[in-house]
Amino acid sequence: MTRARLSWLGTLLFWLFRASWAALVVVAPALGVWVASSLAAYRNGPVWLVCVAGLLLFPIVPVAWDMLSELLRRRRSAAKRDRRVLTTWDRIVLRTLTVNLAFLAALLWSRPEAAFTAISTRGDWFLEGVTSPAADRARGALLQAADGLQWLYEAAHDNQYAELIESKPAEAPAPQPAPVDDAWSDPWERPPQREPEPTAEPTPAPEVPEPAIEPPTPALAGPTWPSPAVVHPAVLAMPEDARASIDAVGRHLAASEPDPARRIKAIHDFVATHLAYDAASYLNRDVYPDQRAEAVFASRLAVCAGYANLMKAIAAVTGDEVVVVVGDARGLSREVEGESHAWNAARVDGRWYLIDATWDSGHLKDGAFVREYRSDYLFVPPALIGVTHFPEEPAWQLREQPLTRGEFARQPMMRPKFFADGLQLLEPRRSQVTVQREFAMSLDNPRARNLIVKAVPEDSSQAIECALTGTRKVDVACGPLPAGTYAVRIYTSPTLYGTYQGVGELQVHAAG
Repeated sequence: MTRARLSWLGTLLFWLFRASWAALVVVAPALGVWVASSLAAYRNGPVWLVCVAGLLLFPIVPVAWDMLSELLRRRRSAAKRDRRVLTTWDRIVLRTLTVNLAFLAALLWSRPEAAFTAISTRGDWFLEGVTSPAADRARGALLQAADGLQWLYEAAHDNQYAELIESKPAEAPAPQPAPVDDAWSDPWERPPQREPEPTAEPTPAPEVPEPAIEPPTPALAGPTWPSPAVVHPAVLAMPEDARASIDAVGRHLAASEPDPARRIKAIHDFVATHLAYDAASYLNRDVYPDQRAEAVFASRLAVCAGYANLMKAIAAVTGDEVVVVVGDARGLSREVEGESHAWNAARVDGRWYLIDATWDSGHLKDGAFVREYRSDYLFVPPALIGVTHFPEEPAWQLREQPLTRGEFARQPMMRPKFFADGLQLLEPRRSQVTVQREFAMSLDNPRARNLIVKAVPEDSSQAIECALTGTRKVDVACGPLPAGTYAVRIYTSPTLYGTYQGVGELQVHAAG
């Protein structure tokens, strides 16, 4: 290589280095402002104030630091004055990196879980409502970058129930593809139908009765979902002597039900109806009573770890394969990332199914447990339970392509019954959004379910009932909403004057 070419290459490398060096002045402050502003958007804080405060990161603090350093240097005697090695620009770049990396490290260290959740759910807040190919590419890049920080959340997050599980975590299963006829393989991608054209003289739409469900037979081919919320006959007719111990319960269920799928249902039903949720311990969260299967069987009181332990213990007697899964779950609450939880997986005819007897036993209301047996979380398809449950071990999602934690948090918080009712959320498709004063939502409602939608303020004051228009395609309008945070909750009922059950919610920040 000639001397001229070497000189040209050296010049090129020098200017590439200088360009990269200068780019750091932009990238470092942008990262800090991105994380801080995403936190503000996530918590409904003043995003504009965070962006303005970002000027402190550059140029105010670095330039002020350099000016102060130069002033102190000039005050020294000429004999002791050091000769500058770096240029003014180089010094400002180094100071910018120091200030911004320190700020970013402090932010991530002090609030790692909140920071990750914020950037993975609201990291594209400045693109909200923008639809264009360029915006979509930018949005995808930002959220992919946020997903890359999942390790930060997991390093800081401890599952408070993991140590209450009796056995070691079960070996993760191999990925199992969804059956080709599985209608629930992707609940978000069902194309909506067009709204029927109105007639000249519209008539009220008739009430659509619940679809008839044939009672299961002993020759049931395998687990089905959804199943009727009817307690298994072997549990209803269980004599007192069969309730004396875990072993007695298991022997009774094994003798009463030969079908593996229905036997797992019987175990689920017994646990869901035998135990009451320990609301006091859950709300206290400091010290939990003994959650081993024998202890909760005797006390008939448990948190999720006790429910899961008892289900596994009974299955061990019946000869069924049931394991405990730990992770995070989110219901009708205000945290899109969820909280620590434990549930079960059962293998039936060589295939794994997910079960949550805790959530099928009842719910909390005003700090007290209310019994309400359901079968919503019995044999739930992986794509549906994956909206509310996120296991620590990705393989227990039972999906060919597991979700990242960021993808989990970005999903609208819909319960499986939302999909069982045939509903589809059209807009918005995110767990949290920010609006000015009006919130709009669109639903596909092919079964003409009766709906109620309410915006519940964070301070638990009077809920605002939202207006609904349309039959097949239902447009929801909530507002005007005073400034604050709201849980916009969806309730459904098969009959107009029946009991309405909460099936999902979105978190809405109203700027006012």
